[in-house]
Amino acid sequence: MSVHEHKTEAQQSVACMILTVSDTRTIATDKSGSIIQEKLEESGHQILRREIVQDEYSSIQHWIRYADQKEEIEALIINGGTGITFRDTTFEAVSAMLDKELPGFGELFRYLSFAKDIGPAAMLSRAVAGVRGKTAVFSTPGSSGAVKLAMHELIVPEISHFMREIYKDASL
Repeated sequence: MSVHEHKTEAQQSVACMILTVSDTRTIATDKSGSIIQEKLEESGHQILRREIVQDEYSSIQHWIRYADQKEEIEALIINGGTGITFRDTTFEAVSAMLDKELPGFGELFRYLSFAKDIGPAAMLSRAVAGVRGKTAVFSTPGSSGAVKLAMHELIVPEISHFMREIYKDASL
């Protein structure tokens, strides 16, 4: 079966949670979280929950577990905390929780960032995606430009297909 055929079989709406990792943002100032919400809703997906958490390893993992344990949440989109400073722990927290990592997500994100406008600084990005249980997990940098790129080029075009792949063996 072709990728196009897979996509036509995929569910049209995905129930999502948005998690912003930031020590300073509030819902009112969370531009990147708002972009994620807007892009998902424009594409017919549902936002079931939106949270902001400080860049603390255990706090990030708490919300990943929360999303995985809530059957109604199918996808968790995380932004922020993916850099290389001491405070940036999102990549480690997310990677440690994934049952299956999709290296292509980070590779494509960095390639697109490099090609579009970031140049070699794209190598500093630690975007990551994968699956925990039956929950899709996407983690992007927190800048609004990075979020727009990830949502437009990677997440929105594939999220329904991603969920089809997670659920296709559920009856086994």
